[in-house]
Amino acid sequence: MSSGKTEKIYGINGPVIYLKGKTDFKMSEMVHVGEEKLVGEVISLDKDRTTVQVYEETSGLHPGELVEGTGAAVSVTLAPGILNNIFDGIERPLERIADKGGAFITRGVSVDALDRQKLWETHITVAEGDMVQGGTIIAEVPETRAIVHKCMVPPGVEGTVVSVVPDGEYTIDETLVTIELFNGEKRELSMTQHWPIRVPRPVNRRFPASVPLVTGQRILDTMFPIAKGGTAAIPGGFGTGKTMTQHQIAKWSDADIIIYIGCGERGNEMTQVLEEFSELVDPKSGNPLMDRTTLIANTSNMPVAAREASIYTGLTLAEYYRDMGYDVAIMADSTSRWAEALRELSGRLEEMPAEEGFPAYLASRLSAFYERAGMMQTLNGATGSVSIIGAVSPQGGDFSEPVTQNTKRFVRCFWGLDKSLAYARHFPAIHWLTSYSEYLNDLSGWYSDHVSPKFVDYRNRLMAILNQESSLMEIVKLIGGDVLPDDQKLILEIAKVIRLGFLQQNAFHKDDTCVSLEKQFKMMDVILYLYKTSRKLVAMGMPMSVLKAEGIFEKVIAIKYDVPNDNLQLLDLYKLDIDDFYNRVIEKNA
Repeated sequence: MSSGKTEKIYGINGPVIYLKGKTDFKMSEMVHVGEEKLVGEVISLDKDRTTVQVYEETSGLHPGELVEGTGAAVSVTLAPGILNNIFDGIERPLERIADKGGAFITRGVSVDALDRQKLWETHITVAEGDMVQGGTIIAEVPETRAIVHKCMVPPGVEGTVVSVVPDGEYTIDETLVTIELFNGEKRELSMTQHWPIRVPRPVNRRFPASVPLVTGQRILDTMFPIAKGGTAAIPGGFGTGKTMTQHQIAKWSDADIIIYIGCGERGNEMTQVLEEFSELVDPKSGNPLMDRTTLIANTSNMPVAAREASIYTGLTLAEYYRDMGYDVAIMADSTSRWAEALRELSGRLEEMPAEEGFPAYLASRLSAFYERAGMMQTLNGATGSVSIIGAVSPQGGDFSEPVTQNTKRFVRCFWGLDKSLAYARHFPAIHWLTSYSEYLNDLSGWYSDHVSPKFVDYRNRLMAILNQESSLMEIVKLIGGDVLPDDQKLILEIAKVIRLGFLQQNAFHKDDTCVSLEKQFKMMDVILYLYKTSRKLVAMGMPMSVLKAEGIFEKVIAIKYDVPNDNLQLLDLYKLDIDDFYNRVIEKNA
């Protein structure tokens, strides 16, 4: 695609190139730079200078080479074939690139985003004479074993269907439906749409948060839940388990589709994602997990400018599947690397730096990114959602730096990872005192309807015990734990049961890696029953040393391993064990 407009390069500064004089390019237009046709985007227009950021390595370019306009913004191709695929930051499939140029991306490589030769089994869902508008589903294509791809009329197009093809096998470019617009013009529609990455896709309306995104991770689902269509940040220093937490959510959450954006992460992490996800079986359907996953890999050795685009590419793909009525979850790993790309480009453009060298527009860019999440009513009346879970890697684990602080302003769920927990091998290393979720009140109705009316109350009680433990630990550090009265010693002991038996979770244990909400509730119930029974004994004057000698606390901690997920009735037996423990202590010490 070319608009035929060409200009000459005047100056080059890393990934930024300048064109002199007045040009006919438009803002955000995609251009091809130099002989190798490197992909770039117009980012500033002046009366005597145009600035272009290039999404590829610019070494070897020289002034005087031609820049060719395409006449269109940087867009993604939307059609069947996106799932079970891995792209770079500007939607070029990495497998196809590898076939062409080997392990590293060669410059200027041009491959189709999606396979144009492949035939897809297509079922047409409209008939001649039907009125259609933006968002109307015109065909259904089984994209993978797990997901049916719904081909839609592009937004802003409406008219009457004048001809349709019969059901059968078609490529993504073949015309399926022809419509007549109101002005009498004919428009042929195929499976393919193009959409500019920086423009959010339109919806009818936004719904308030009311349904949780169930992840199977106890500390998230019970303590700090996120809603479908919600936003969450996972900040943490190096080695605290950001990527692992995102992997767990991607594997086990009840979203229909996962879009994993590796933005400036190490190549081996993306390799790990690829290898793990291709082996994993989706617990809901029994199909491979990759059948509902797309990976956007923009590793740390790829050009910086493409990093900035990769986040928007992933978002646009997510919105496209949301428009079909699916719940999509985005894992952005990590938004700090994206902010670093902004900082580098801003430095090249000689803009005034703000805090820590980041550009002044960091906050507005972050908010524009997170605001594209939400539970929406789509143009065709279906309900779909985009949930964004962004990892933040503050340098040195310092949460007061600009990216973490600004992210905190725009997300409603904050899962703060703690270095000391990670080093003590307590995973997920989410600290219960620094984290919060503002969705708790919005979701409490759902929990009481679908799990138990007592769910939120139990959660708050566990939280209160953990808070009490934190203030008692300060005393213990000063003067030791022996001086505490028994009721306070009991709090420390129960808090230990909550920490080890409930909050800590083993990703490699078949029953513990993902836990249903029902089991989470029953585990809370047993822990609180143990607390209530032990309190009675302490009130009778029984010392804590006697209670600990019975080994009941260790037994309750081991629930997470001892009770299989398909036999939750066993949990009810623990209450009988606690009653036995009560009677034994009374007998022995009566």
